[in-house]
Amino acid sequence: MPTPHNNAEKGQIAKTVLMPGDPLRAKYIAETYLTDPVCFNTVRNMFGYTGKYKGTDVTVMGSGMGIPSIGIYSYELYTEYDVDTIIRIGSAGALKTDVHVKDLVFGQGACTDSNYAMQFHFPGTWAPIADFDLLRHAVEIAEEKGLNVKVGNIVSTDSFYNLDDTVNDTWAKYGALAVEMEAAGLYLNAARCGKKALAICTISDHIITGEALSAAERQTGFADMMEVALELARY
Repeated sequence: MPTPHNNAEKGQIAKTVLMPGDPLRAKYIAETYLTDPVCFNTVRNMFGYTGKYKGTDVTVMGSGMGIPSIGIYSYELYTEYDVDTIIRIGSAGALKTDVHVKDLVFGQGACTDSNYAMQFHFPGTWAPIADFDLLRHAVEIAEEKGLNVKVGNIVSTDSFYNLDDTVNDTWAKYGALAVEMEAAGLYLNAARCGKKALAICTISDHIITGEALSAAERQTGFADMMEVALELARY
């Protein structure tokens, strides 16, 4: 049945969902890469499409910005639509000097300043991590394509504009590769639901150097990330 956030009926969404933050990027991916894509959701303009990629059913749907937003959409996909795997494909800001604009970063783990995990009442601190098989296959695909890939911890922050201008220095000091806003929430929901998740990010800007891609480049210029995720959806 449809939810307050998703018009889809059962059977309209594939077992594997690619989730860019930007719904227009979801539209671009569907129209560019999928065969016979069908739009199943327009609620709040959070576009969702299902089609085929090299014969495999694949869904692509926007997640919106931030953990609260991806928390809603991913939970409903896992619990209401029988989705097994969600692959986040989004942008991130580099925190390390050896990570460069347009590089791919795979989130092995996702640190966070969010309180999203508080609802689960853990008797300690939970470490949100990716599914290892997804991560391993993604690395293999990227290496076959000869892409520049870094694997490690990323940071999922609730604050795009943080009043404390030292926070990124601290995360970087402890080895975090990049900062974004969704992966930790996705990983927590995957753990909660017994499902699979991986965040694949393209570096869109560099926190240290100030180098950055334009909004148009962010929407349509992430071909390497998109193609890795699409190939991964075939496993």
